Parts: sequence; C-alpha cells; structure tokens
Amino acid sequence: MRLSLYQRLALSMVAIFILMMAVILWWSSYLQIKVKQEAEQRLHLSLAEHLVHDNPLLAQGNYDNEALQNLFHTLMLLGPSFEFYYIDLNGKILSYSAEPGKVKRQFIDLKPLKHLLQHPSHLPILGDDPRHADLQKIFSVAPVQVDNQTQGYLYMIIGGEVYDSVLASISSDQPLQKMAMILLLALLFLLILLLGMFRFFTIPLKKLTEDMTSFKAGNGQTKALNQWPNNSNNEIHRLGCAFTAMVAQIQQQWLQLQGLDQQRRVLLADLSHDLRTPLANLQGYIETLALNDTTLNQVDRRKFIDITLKNARILKRLVDQIFELAYLEGGQVALNNESFPLGELLHDVVAKFTLKANEKKITLHVQPVECPYHIFADIAKLERILTNLLENAIRHTPPNGQISLLVSTSDDKVRVDVRDTGVGISQKELAYIFDARYRASNSGEDKAQHAGLGLAISKKLLLLFDSDLLVQSELGKGTCFSFYLSKT
Repeated sequence: MRLSLYQRLALSMVAIFILMMAVILWWSSYLQIKVKQEAEQRLHLSLAEHLVHDNPLLAQGNYDNEALQNLFHTLMLLGPSFEFYYIDLNGKILSYSAEPGKVKRQFIDLKPLKHLLQHPSHLPILGDDPRHADLQKIFSVAPVQVDNQTQGYLYMIIGGEVYDSVLASISSDQPLQKMAMILLLALLFLLILLLGMFRFFTIPLKKLTEDMTSFKAGNGQTKALNQWPNNSNNEIHRLGCAFTAMVAQIQQQWLQLQGLDQQRRVLLADLSHDLRTPLANLQGYIETLALNDTTLNQVDRRKFIDITLKNARILKRLVDQIFELAYLEGGQVALNNESFPLGELLHDVVAKFTLKANEKKITLHVQPVECPYHIFADIAKLERILTNLLENAIRHTPPNGQISLLVSTSDDKVRVDVRDTGVGISQKELAYIFDARYRASNSGEDKAQHAGLGLAISKKLLLLFDSDLLVQSELGKGTCFSFYLSKT
C-alpha cells in the first residue's frame, strides 16, 4: 500500500521522536549516574586512607584474617553502603566480611586502584566489584604500609550490595512509578500535539498536490480547483493562489490559441479561394494564347494579355498582403521612426491617388491644406496605412463623392481622419471589419477582386505605433477611419 506524504512524514516524525527521546533519556540517565558516581567517590575518596591510619590493626600492617573480618564487619554495620576488602600486591583478596558464596572474585584488577592513587582528580574511576563477576563500581583505596613498604591495599566499595538492594526497592516505589507514568503521558501528549500541528501544516500541501495532479491528468484542462484564501500569510496558500492564477492564464491562452487556430483555418480556406480565382484566370488566358497563337488577331491578343496582366497584379497584391500580415502577426516587423512633417506625406499620398479618384469623379483634399505638424513615426509604414485607407475609401465611394483627410491636434497627439461619402457600413458589421477575412455587405459595390486584408494590416501597423484604428460609419452616409500619432 502506498502511503501519502502526510503518513510518510508522520511515521518518520514518530520514529525520530521516539529515537530522540530514547537517546535523551539514556544520555540524561548516563550523565546522572556519572555525576552521582563522581560526587560519591569524591566525597569518600580519602575514607580508606583515614581508616588505614586510624585503625591500629591496619596501621601496623599485621595480617590477621579473623581480626580483619571482625573489623570489616563492624565497619559495615556503621556504614551499610560500604564493603571492605584487604588485598595483596597481586590483587588477591585476602580478607573480607561476607556470607559464604557472596564474593565471586578472588583477584581484583590493580590498574584502576593505582590510577586512582596517582590521579585522584580523574573521577569517576570504576574498579572490580568482588561480589559480581563482571560488574564495576566506584571505590576508595589506600595502601597498607610497614616501614614505608606497601604490604597490601584496603579496597572499599562505595555503594555495595546492601545499597543496591535499598536503591532498587526505592526505585520500585509506587510514587516513582506514577511520576514515570506522568512523564510518559506528557511525552505522548506532546507527540500527539506535534502530529496535529504537523497535519495542520501539511493539509495545504495535500490540496496543492491534488490540484497539480488534476491539472496534469486533464492535460492542462481542469474543471474545478481548490479555493485558496487571497490574503493569507501562509506560504502554501500563497503558492496555491499563484498556481490557480497560472492555471487560469494557461486555460485562457489555450482558448485563445484554439480561436486563433480556427481563424487561421478559415483564413487559409478563404485565401486559397482568392488565390484560385486569379490563378485560374491567369492560367486560362495563357493557355488560350498558347493554343491559339497563330489564329488570334492583334486586338484579341492585346485583350488577353491585358487580362492576364491584371490577374497577375491581383495575384501579386494578394500574396504581398498575405506575407505582410504574416510578418505583422509574427512580430517580425521593426520600426524605423523619424521626425517628419505630416502635411508633406498626406499631400504625397493624395497625389498618388488623384488619377484614380478623377476616373471615378471623386474629390480628394487635405484639411487644413497647410499642416504645420511634425510627428515621430515610421514614414513608410504610415504611408502604407494611409494607402490602405484611401484605397478602401475610393473603392466604396460612388462617383461625384468626396474623400477628406482631416488633421487636428490636442496636447501631444495629432489626430488623422480619413472621411468619405461612400456607401457606409451597418452598425452590426462594424465590430468585424478588422478581421482578416471579413467582407462587409458593401463590398459588392466593387466588381474587382480584393483580398480584404487592408484594414487588418492597417490596424496591426497602428498597434506598432501604440495607437488604434477607430471607425464611425452609417449606411448611405459614409465612413470615417481615425487614428492618433505622437508629436515630436
């Protein structure tokens, strides 16, 4: 069974807590024993030496086993926590006071004894306990000398067997057990409290993990995510808010990409249709010229060539607009801004369309005639915008109409209006005229083939100038396209 993050962390925390408590208890008990041993050994360090000097039997160095046993018995009655042994220079126990079978050793290791005599400050020092085969205890020792010659040692165990039995009975006393139980319950309560706090802090992580798993399983699409408090100081809550915002942004971008993909499909289908018409005409007339080269008269030949050239121009214009729109949408267009007089550019563009306007008996003019405004922009791209707008206006303005380029100023901006007296656009179609392949119902007025990309290109070019293309129109009364430019 796979454990959750909280379960794994909780088990790890319990194990670490138990291990730490065991180490702490062991270490505190060890330190307590060592401190107690050092204190008792330091307190009774010179006791053996005083007994040797003050007792005539030991001070004279006489070895009388029975007399020493009686002496040791008397001393143990006076101090029940002590045990006394007389040992020779080889560590053999010569005399003691104990019941038969109590003493388990016959020899004592002399190294701890000599170490204590030489370094009495290095405490605690443990020596062999004669009443146990493998146990060591603190002790006091003094050499027994005669004529400055060491005859043996008085070896005194501090905290003997009687002391151990009394201590064991006290340790098993009920109040101490109650104290130990209270301590254990307190530690258990602390552990439960820590686990509760730990769960409180890991619940947000679990929720965030669920959100991420749901987002991953849905391939970026999720129906519902957990709600996170917006103004929380909890870092996990703030991370959850950031993740929710990121998911919302990704979903919005995904929907936009789907919309753009659908628009591209429609645009590709429409452009394929527009390309097919002039291409088919071009191919048909070229094949006609090729097949009937010897039978065509000069007038028909000239007519077919003119039609072929017209379709070639339409095809080239359409391809150029497609490339231009693709570059604009791909962000691959750079601006070459410079300061120049706006009036000169407007008159140049009007002059370029004067002949075409005269053919349709349309009046073109700039107002005011003298434009003393200097702007900072890319002159080539601005000319492209004006060209698109004037072409569009001429195409949809009937004969004897009028097209005006109006210039006004406010603060640091210059406004340019391209106003015509054409057929106009219905209100329900105004919101769609800047779509790349949308054609308003008024496009039927012009019999020539047009790609319908001019307004879309103009709007995207103006976005590069941090401006926008605005439109006002009314059916039967004309249309006005407006945009703003920055002064120098």
